[in-house]
Amino acid sequence: MIEFKNVSKEYKNGVRALNDVSFRVDNGEFVFLIGQSGAGKSSIIKLFMCEERPTSGQVFVDGVDILGLKKKQIPFLRRSFGVVFQDFRLLPKATVFDNVAFAMQVVGASPREIRRRVPEVLSQVGLAARARSYPHQLSGGEQQRVCVARAIVNKPSVLLADEPTGNLDNEIAHEIVDIFNEINRNGTTILMATHADWIVNSMQKRVITMEHGRIAEDREGGDYHIGNASY
Repeated sequence: MIEFKNVSKEYKNGVRALNDVSFRVDNGEFVFLIGQSGAGKSSIIKLFMCEERPTSGQVFVDGVDILGLKKKQIPFLRRSFGVVFQDFRLLPKATVFDNVAFAMQVVGASPREIRRRVPEVLSQVGLAARARSYPHQLSGGEQQRVCVARAIVNKPSVLLADEPTGNLDNEIAHEIVDIFNEINRNGTTILMATHADWIVNSMQKRVITMEHGRIAEDREGGDYHIGNASY
Protein backbone atom coordinates (compact mmCIF):
# COMPACT_ATOMS: atom_id res chain seq x y z
CA MET A 1 0.00 0.00 0.00
CA ILE A 2 1.25 3.48 -0.88
CA GLU A 3 -0.43 6.67 0.29
CA PHE A 4 -0.27 10.45 0.13
CA LYS A 5 -1.87 12.42 2.97
CA ASN A 6 -2.39 16.16 2.43
CA VAL A 7 0.87 16.48 0.50
CA SER A 8 2.02 19.82 -0.88
CA LYS A 9 5.27 20.49 -2.70
CA GLU A 10 6.75 23.89 -3.48
CA TYR A 11 10.14 24.08 -5.19
CA LYS A 12 12.83 26.61 -4.36
CA ASN A 13 12.00 28.59 -7.50
CA GLY A 14 8.52 29.20 -6.13
CA VAL A 15 6.70 26.67 -8.34
CA ARG A 16 3.98 24.92 -6.36
CA ALA A 17 3.81 21.46 -7.92
CA LEU A 18 1.34 19.83 -5.52
CA ASN A 19 -1.45 21.28 -3.42
CA ASP A 20 -2.91 19.22 -0.56
CA VAL A 21 -2.90 15.91 -2.47
CA SER A 22 -4.33 12.79 -0.81
CA PHE A 23 -4.81 9.35 -2.35
CA ARG A 24 -4.14 5.71 -1.58
CA VAL A 25 -3.10 2.84 -3.86
CA ASP A 26 -3.78 -0.61 -2.43
CA ASN A 27 -1.63 -3.66 -3.00
CA GLY A 28 -2.13 -5.14 -6.46
CA GLU A 29 -3.80 -2.08 -8.03
CA PHE A 30 -2.90 -0.66 -11.44
CA VAL A 31 -3.38 3.11 -11.39
CA PHE A 32 -2.81 5.72 -14.08
CA LEU A 33 -1.74 9.28 -13.23
CA ILE A 34 -2.77 11.65 -16.00
CA GLY A 35 -2.73 15.39 -16.55
CA GLN A 36 -1.12 18.07 -18.65
CA SER A 37 2.62 18.78 -18.38
CA GLY A 38 3.31 20.47 -15.06
CA ALA A 39 0.18 19.04 -13.40
CA GLY A 40 2.25 17.27 -10.74
CA LYS A 41 2.54 13.68 -12.00
CA SER A 42 6.33 13.44 -11.98
CA SER A 43 6.51 15.18 -8.61
CA ILE A 44 4.40 12.40 -7.14
CA ILE A 45 6.78 9.76 -8.50
CA LYS A 46 9.82 11.65 -7.17
CA LEU A 47 8.29 11.99 -3.72
CA PHE A 48 7.63 8.27 -3.49
CA MET A 49 11.25 7.66 -4.44
CA CYS A 50 12.50 10.20 -1.86
CA GLU A 51 14.21 12.12 -4.65
CA GLU A 52 12.25 15.11 -3.37
CA ARG A 53 10.75 15.98 0.01
CA PRO A 54 7.26 17.45 0.43
CA THR A 55 6.76 20.94 1.81
CA SER A 56 4.00 19.51 3.99
CA GLY A 57 2.00 16.31 4.42
CA GLN A 58 2.90 12.63 4.77
CA VAL A 59 3.91 9.85 2.37
CA PHE A 60 3.43 6.22 3.42
CA VAL A 61 4.72 2.94 2.00
CA ASP A 62 3.29 -0.17 3.64
CA GLY A 63 2.25 1.90 6.64
CA VAL A 64 5.67 3.49 7.15
CA ASP A 65 5.95 7.28 6.97
CA ILE A 66 8.92 7.49 4.63
CA LEU A 67 9.59 11.10 5.55
CA GLY A 68 10.73 9.91 8.94
CA LEU A 69 13.41 7.68 7.45
CA LYS A 70 17.05 8.51 7.95
CA LYS A 71 19.12 9.15 4.85
CA LYS A 72 20.91 5.81 5.20
CA GLN A 73 17.54 4.01 5.27
CA ILE A 74 16.31 5.40 1.95
CA PRO A 75 18.25 2.91 -0.26
CA PHE A 76 16.53 0.07 1.60
CA LEU A 77 13.14 1.66 0.91
CA ARG A 78 13.97 1.96 -2.78
CA ARG A 79 14.57 -1.78 -2.96
CA SER A 80 10.81 -2.28 -2.64
CA PHE A 81 10.29 -0.15 -5.78
CA GLY A 82 10.99 -0.76 -9.42
CA VAL A 83 11.17 2.36 -11.58
CA VAL A 84 10.82 2.77 -15.35
CA PHE A 85 11.65 6.16 -16.86
CA GLN A 86 10.98 7.68 -20.28
CA ASP A 87 14.67 8.20 -21.02
CA PHE A 88 15.87 4.63 -20.31
CA ARG A 89 18.95 5.53 -18.17
CA LEU A 90 20.90 2.43 -19.19
CA LEU A 91 24.63 1.98 -18.63
CA PRO A 92 25.97 2.54 -22.17
CA LYS A 93 29.10 0.40 -21.82
CA ALA A 94 27.36 -2.54 -20.14
CA THR A 95 25.58 -5.40 -21.87
CA VAL A 96 21.86 -6.01 -21.49
CA PHE A 97 22.66 -8.79 -18.99
CA ASP A 98 24.96 -6.54 -16.97
CA ASN A 99 22.51 -3.62 -16.97
CA VAL A 100 19.91 -5.85 -15.36
CA ALA A 101 22.42 -7.61 -13.12
CA PHE A 102 23.55 -4.24 -11.76
CA ALA A 103 20.17 -3.77 -10.07
CA MET A 104 20.74 -7.04 -8.22
CA GLN A 105 24.33 -6.25 -7.34
CA VAL A 106 23.38 -3.02 -5.57
CA VAL A 107 21.08 -4.94 -3.22
CA GLY A 108 23.75 -7.54 -2.44
CA ALA A 109 22.51 -10.48 -4.50
CA SER A 110 24.97 -13.34 -4.91
CA PRO A 111 26.53 -14.16 -8.31
CA ARG A 112 24.58 -17.41 -8.28
CA GLU A 113 21.27 -15.57 -7.75
CA ILE A 114 22.16 -13.15 -10.55
CA ARG A 115 23.00 -15.95 -13.00
CA ARG A 116 19.64 -17.57 -12.27
CA ARG A 117 17.36 -14.54 -12.08
CA VAL A 118 18.57 -12.27 -14.91
CA PRO A 119 17.87 -14.78 -17.72
CA GLU A 120 14.39 -15.29 -16.23
CA VAL A 121 13.41 -11.65 -16.48
CA LEU A 122 15.06 -11.18 -19.88
CA SER A 123 12.93 -14.06 -21.14
CA GLN A 124 9.85 -12.47 -19.52
CA VAL A 125 10.37 -9.25 -21.50
CA GLY A 126 11.31 -11.03 -24.72
CA LEU A 127 15.04 -10.26 -24.69
CA ALA A 128 16.62 -13.63 -23.95
CA ALA A 129 18.49 -13.52 -27.26
CA ARG A 130 19.85 -10.00 -26.62
CA ALA A 131 21.60 -10.63 -23.30
CA ARG A 132 25.07 -9.90 -24.71
CA SER A 133 24.06 -6.86 -26.77
CA TYR A 134 24.86 -3.27 -25.78
CA PRO A 135 22.30 -0.45 -25.53
CA HIS A 136 23.45 1.22 -28.76
CA GLN A 137 22.70 -2.02 -30.62
CA LEU A 138 19.07 -2.03 -29.48
CA SER A 139 15.94 -0.31 -30.77
CA GLY A 140 14.12 2.13 -28.50
CA GLY A 141 11.53 -0.51 -27.66
CA GLU A 142 14.22 -3.03 -26.78
CA GLN A 143 15.99 -0.50 -24.56
CA GLN A 144 12.74 0.13 -22.69
CA ARG A 145 12.29 -3.63 -22.25
CA VAL A 146 15.73 -3.71 -20.61
CA CYS A 147 14.55 -0.95 -18.28
CA VAL A 148 11.47 -2.98 -17.39
CA ALA A 149 13.61 -6.06 -16.75
CA ARG A 150 15.91 -4.02 -14.53
CA ALA A 151 12.91 -2.62 -12.64
CA ILE A 152 11.38 -6.02 -11.87
CA VAL A 153 14.47 -8.19 -11.40
CA ASN A 154 14.41 -7.76 -7.60
CA LYS A 155 10.68 -8.63 -7.47
CA PRO A 156 9.51 -5.22 -6.19
CA SER A 157 6.14 -4.82 -4.53
CA VAL A 158 5.55 -1.55 -6.41
CA LEU A 159 6.44 -0.50 -9.96
CA LEU A 160 6.56 3.25 -10.63
CA ALA A 161 6.52 4.25 -14.30
CA ASP A 162 7.04 7.86 -15.39
CA GLU A 163 5.97 8.28 -19.04
CA PRO A 164 7.47 4.87 -19.94
CA THR A 165 6.05 4.89 -23.49
CA GLY A 166 6.70 8.55 -24.25
CA ASN A 167 9.53 7.88 -26.71
CA LEU A 168 7.98 4.82 -28.37
CA ASP A 169 5.62 4.33 -31.28
CA ASN A 170 2.17 2.93 -30.53
CA GLU A 171 2.94 -0.67 -31.51
CA ILE A 172 5.99 -0.89 -29.26
CA ALA A 173 4.22 1.02 -26.49
CA HIS A 174 1.43 -1.55 -26.61
CA GLU A 175 3.97 -4.33 -26.11
CA ILE A 176 5.45 -2.55 -23.08
CA VAL A 177 2.01 -2.08 -21.53
CA ASP A 178 1.23 -5.77 -22.11
CA ILE A 179 4.32 -6.57 -20.05
CA PHE A 180 3.10 -4.20 -17.32
CA ASN A 181 -0.26 -5.97 -17.35
CA GLU A 182 1.41 -9.33 -16.87
CA ILE A 183 3.52 -7.96 -14.02
CA ASN A 184 0.39 -6.55 -12.39
CA ARG A 185 -1.47 -9.87 -12.75
CA ASN A 186 1.41 -11.46 -10.84
CA GLY A 187 0.69 -9.14 -7.90
CA THR A 188 2.88 -6.08 -8.39
CA THR A 189 1.25 -2.71 -7.69
CA ILE A 190 1.70 -0.28 -10.60
CA LEU A 191 1.48 3.51 -10.60
CA MET A 192 2.01 4.85 -14.12
CA ALA A 193 2.17 8.51 -15.16
CA THR A 194 1.29 8.90 -18.82
CA HIS A 195 0.07 11.19 -21.61
CA ALA A 196 -0.91 8.19 -23.75
CA ASP A 197 -4.68 8.58 -23.94
CA TRP A 198 -5.17 5.43 -26.03
CA ILE A 199 -3.46 3.28 -23.40
CA VAL A 200 -5.62 4.66 -20.61
CA ASN A 201 -8.82 4.33 -22.65
CA SER A 202 -8.12 0.76 -23.73
CA MET A 203 -7.22 -0.57 -20.28
CA GLN A 204 -10.04 0.92 -18.19
CA LYS A 205 -8.07 0.91 -14.93
CA ARG A 206 -8.31 3.39 -12.08
CA VAL A 207 -7.40 6.88 -13.29
CA ILE A 208 -6.23 9.78 -11.11
CA THR A 209 -6.40 13.07 -13.00
CA MET A 210 -4.10 15.89 -11.88
CA GLU A 211 -4.82 19.55 -12.63
CA HIS A 212 -2.67 22.42 -11.34
CA GLY A 213 -1.16 20.27 -8.61
CA ARG A 214 -4.47 18.94 -7.31
CA ILE A 215 -6.49 15.78 -7.86
CA ALA A 216 -9.34 16.77 -10.16
CA GLU A 217 -10.79 13.28 -10.46
CA ASP A 218 -10.15 9.76 -9.15
CA ARG A 219 -12.27 6.96 -10.56
CA GLU A 220 -12.25 3.28 -11.38
CA GLY A 221 -12.54 2.20 -15.00
CA GLY A 222 -11.79 5.72 -16.11
CA ASP A 223 -10.79 7.14 -19.46
CA TYR A 224 -8.36 9.88 -20.44
CA HIS A 225 -10.24 12.99 -19.39
CA ILE A 226 -8.63 16.37 -18.68
CA GLY A 227 -10.77 19.41 -17.95
CA ASN A 228 -13.57 19.49 -20.49
CA ALA A 229 -11.81 17.18 -22.92
CA SER A 230 -12.04 13.41 -23.24
CA TYR A 231 -9.83 11.50 -25.66
